Amino acid sequence: MYKYAEFDITGQNLQTIEIVMDRLGRLRVFVRVVDCKSFTKAAETLAIPRSTVSIAIKELEKLVGARLLSRTTRSVIPTHDGVAFYEQCSRLVDDYEEVEGLFRTAHAELRGRLKVNVPGRIGRMIIAPAVPEFVSKYPNIALEIGITDRTVDLQLEGIDCVVRVGDLADSNLIARRIGDLDIINCASRDYLDRNGVPVRPSDLRKHRTIAYMPPSGGKPEPWQYVDAKGLQSLNVPPSIAVDNAEMLIACCLAGLGLIQVPSYDVREHLRRGDLVEVLPKHCSPPMPIHIVYPHRRHLSGRLQAFIEWATELLREHIKAPAIAEKTRASRKR
Repeated sequence: MYKYAEFDITGQNLQTIEIVMDRLGRLRVFVRVVDCKSFTKAAETLAIPRSTVSIAIKELEKLVGARLLSRTTRSVIPTHDGVAFYEQCSRLVDDYEEVEGLFRTAHAELRGRLKVNVPGRIGRMIIAPAVPEFVSKYPNIALEIGITDRTVDLQLEGIDCVVRVGDLADSNLIARRIGDLDIINCASRDYLDRNGVPVRPSDLRKHRTIAYMPPSGGKPEPWQYVDAKGLQSLNVPPSIAVDNAEMLIACCLAGLGLIQVPSYDVREHLRRGDLVEVLPKHCSPPMPIHIVYPHRRHLSGRLQAFIEWATELLREHIKAPAIAEKTRASRKR
């Protein structure tokens, strides 16, 4: 409990105010300081004295045995330990505030921070245009959207859930399979005019191909297709390898070669005739798309809301059979 006194201009004591600051209160102060990058602004938003904020941070640092904030003349920034501590603290504070709200009203609004990560093309083409709908429905959820094709560590990076395309390794995370993305082979009309149209997979040895290379490292993905004998991999060394879906399609549009890509990614390019599908009977197997999130006995209401919203949204854009959840995702996805 902290006490501070207010005085008038004559020095007379007007009142003594007591502030109860338990551990959760200190965590809330710490999170607000990091968000505001200022002790003064944090104090203003919490409606408490700046001195109380300073005391709370000092006691918290003493309690955890680490320096959490670095103070400069212009702002306050978290230390390396502070960044890791912030990710856990903000989640705890958000979860508590949401649970607390459940008891205030039977129709409590969902609130708190939600951090998600999605692949670049899905984020730009599907998620972003629909975000206003989510924000309108859940105005008190502070949504943070990261866009990357690389593998991410949910626990280390403090991410609530990710959308990922492709096969996932086994782990203790939960993967909700939304459906499958059909893969097609295509090239620009200009490229085909200059090099001819392949009619069988073996013709690809006379063509230029562009391969996708996982951002996390590794070899470029091979050219694959399915025939009567099953899955086949064709030894066609790519002319170019890229680690980003946007770059893959851009190179194809530039006439640099053939690509294998999810059909939704190039739907508009095909419609306009910028790209042309080739070898339609020799396509790679469909790629599964999942929403992956930590294994928790009780998911927060805001995370459940986002998962349900994103699942419905994504299933509107892809071939999406209803498939049950299962524990089958990479820990670093």
